[in-house]
Amino acid sequence: MLKDFREFVMRGNVLDLAVAVIIGAAFGAIVTSMVNDVLMPPIGLLLKRVDFKELFVALNAQPYANLAAAKAAGAPVIAYGAFLNTVVNFVIIAFVVFLVVRQVKRFHAKPAVAPITKDCPYCCSAIPLAARRCPHCTSELAAVTGVQ
Repeated sequence: MLKDFREFVMRGNVLDLAVAVIIGAAFGAIVTSMVNDVLMPPIGLLLKRVDFKELFVALNAQPYANLAAAKAAGAPVIAYGAFLNTVVNFVIIAFVVFLVVRQVKRFHAKPAVAPITKDCPYCCSAIPLAARRCPHCTSELAAVTGVQ
């Protein structure tokens, strides 16, 4: 059983998946930092010095100075500012994944192959492009296709 497990883990797909998860987690941390520390502060400044992480609604109708005070008091809160940060994180990550998938598809696209045959106008058989006579029906093709 241990041998089967080792073979399973050492397969290429499992290793690729493990690497993708590790890199994805690191990328998620980078995007979270970018949103919380770079994007949201200027947006909050434009909106009258609002710190999005501190936006909340206390469900017990008690006033609290900030989100930390409300959580320390054990008050039920809806922290919609943290939710907005998470939504921005998701949109950025989804856009980057979209761009990566789009590039991968572009790199894997097969180039258009020039045709090497044409159809005989008389018998509709496939014949080489340079043919002057159809090998199937023996029709001359120079007058019809313009090939000299």
